[in-house]
Amino acid sequence: MKTIRNFITLSILLISGHTFAQQISKAALQVNGLTCSMCSKATETSLRSLGFIETITPDLNNNVFLLTFKAGEQVNVDQIRDKVQDAGFSVGDLSATINFDQTTIDDKGMAVAGGTAFQFINAKSKTLNGPVTARVVDKDFVPSSTFKKNASALNSTAYQTGRGVVQGKETRIFHLSI
Repeated sequence: MKTIRNFITLSILLISGHTFAQQISKAALQVNGLTCSMCSKATETSLRSLGFIETITPDLNNNVFLLTFKAGEQVNVDQIRDKVQDAGFSVGDLSATINFDQTTIDDKGMAVAGGTAFQFINAKSKTLNGPVTARVVDKDFVPSSTFKKNASALNSTAYQTGRGVVQGKETRIFHLSI
């Protein structure tokens, strides 16, 4: 019985740890490896299977997909990455407009909003309110050279794994640059 309870608790943490509780209204998703319109179409089809995406506007000249999200829906950026990878490509950049509501970033760059943990790599001791464009700089959201450079500079296990202890709980930590 205890094992089942622990499994359920862990499952809830893992599921809830991958969604942004803050409302993300839109994002620009750069995809690496696209060489033709069929590649773009495969990626777009894969992304369309995500229920929280409202519209997808491809920009084939820049290998960018402009995404808008359904109002009130939880956006899972890890699922976006997974769908791009499922189509056979990789994320080169993901910049999202996140609507914050008086979210305080502490002196170490950490903020928790709506149950989602954010580690800002270039902002400390400030309050975010309203729409903010932020770049996700976690592994598999930036080129590997950028990730290695950030990992070396930050020297943080949480950055390398995307997970850490926040408010006494193991959780997904999203690393952002604003």
